[in-house]
Amino acid sequence: MHTDTIWLLSAEIVLLVAAVSIYLAGTVFSAPKLWGAVAGGGILLAAVALWRLGGTMGPSGPMTLDPLAWYGRWLALALGAILVLLNSRPLPTGGTAEYLGTLLLLIAGLMLVAGAGDLVLLFVSLELISIPTYILLYMGRRDAACQESAAKYFFLSILASAMLLYGLSFLYGATGSTQLTIIRRVLADPQAVPAAFGPFVKVAMVLIIAGLSFRVTAVPFHFYAPDVYQGTTHPNAALLSVVPKAAGLLVLVRLVLMSMPDMEFYGWRIVLALAVATMTVGNVLALWQDNLRRLMAYSSVANAGYMLIGLAVGLAGAAMPAGTLGHWDGIAAMLFYLVVYAAATIGTFAAFTYLGRDRQQVEAVDELAGLGRTRPLAAGAIALFMFSLAGLPPLAGLWGKLFVLGSALGVETDAGGARMWFVAVAIIGVLNAAVAAVYYLRIVATMYFRGPLATPKAQGGAGAWTAMMTCATLVLALGVFPSILMRASQVASPTAQRPAAGPQGVGWAERAGQKPGREPHQ
Repeated sequence: MHTDTIWLLSAEIVLLVAAVSIYLAGTVFSAPKLWGAVAGGGILLAAVALWRLGGTMGPSGPMTLDPLAWYGRWLALALGAILVLLNSRPLPTGGTAEYLGTLLLLIAGLMLVAGAGDLVLLFVSLELISIPTYILLYMGRRDAACQESAAKYFFLSILASAMLLYGLSFLYGATGSTQLTIIRRVLADPQAVPAAFGPFVKVAMVLIIAGLSFRVTAVPFHFYAPDVYQGTTHPNAALLSVVPKAAGLLVLVRLVLMSMPDMEFYGWRIVLALAVATMTVGNVLALWQDNLRRLMAYSSVANAGYMLIGLAVGLAGAAMPAGTLGHWDGIAAMLFYLVVYAAATIGTFAAFTYLGRDRQQVEAVDELAGLGRTRPLAAGAIALFMFSLAGLPPLAGLWGKLFVLGSALGVETDAGGARMWFVAVAIIGVLNAAVAAVYYLRIVATMYFRGPLATPKAQGGAGAWTAMMTCATLVLALGVFPSILMRASQVASPTAQRPAAGPQGVGWAERAGQKPGREPHQ
């Protein structure tokens, strides 16, 4: 690894150093209230290190720094800052230092996933998300339900990782390289892959999509989510609902769209089918849920379906001639939706955390009855989040759904029947939004139109309150000024400036700063 690669990884190194420091100091000093400040300081120093890099572009060793990587790294730091706030209160079961140190490792893993340009680094980075997640799930509570949810996630995550690794091995077998720039270049040349190895690429794509669908909570790989969410704590549910999903979507874009040319023709059909099944199953099953975390788990599943629509549009656009997409780019819409979804979902769990006590969480929808009178500020924040997730104006969720569904309607060509399918999916998306509004508005109606059963203690701490208000501010600000985030999403999208002709692999390489014919650093 070159020194310039180490410099480009300075932000991730800062997080790792902060995590190790918290681990070691936690064994010597008993100061649980201090570790939240140390973890927040580590996030701040990592942000400074990332800012000093100045948006450097181009491959360096196993890293590929392009606009998508920078978007993902800044998103990881933003998520890390809010999650540290949410978990700044000392754990009632102890182990606060270990918990926050592990959380920093997970955020470093998400940052590495965003910029990974090598299959080995990509898989190791995903495991740097998965392994800390197992630990955090176990540390949330020490009761049987929490241990059961941690075990269930552990075994199913191992299965998903095995499927993904198997797919990556097929991709390596077909191309003979682990570097994404070389894989892209080989697959872009029809003569470079032996005929006997051609089917390997299709098998690799199917296994990669299946393995990553677990992280995205796409149907039929979603079945673990309701049980795991219900058995864990609100902060852990917030983490599960956003971080693995962001990692899975970024890797799908990096591998299936940017590194596997000529596979987009098959990819968009698979992803579109997953999108329809995911948002429909998630929304319908959420209607019968009374447990708050279980309801939000199905909400997470349903929103994954909307984001997969954007990915399908991006894959379809890459498989078609240039100029066949409308004004709204599918990948940019997906990245925009990911941010507004994360703000509303983490904010919801932060509000639930704030309303609870150390050993007694807010569990059921009925426990929110009359919250508009007893805790008006928290009720107002939850209402904002529910309205945003439902896609009501003037909040950020409206623009997220509008951009995603607009990108589907913007497919202008009817080659292969694509336009017909995307129009149908847009209609299904609108119907799903109407179904989702039922259970989101049920929570709001419970808070404002039912008499209070009791006044919540609201002993979740200042950190949870600050995280709740930060997310509420983001939901409002992005609803009023969506163009700021939309511009950033369009810059990050690899399909926003797709070349009009030539192999797709060359176009992606040029956008990342890699000139055709030049070998990346070994």
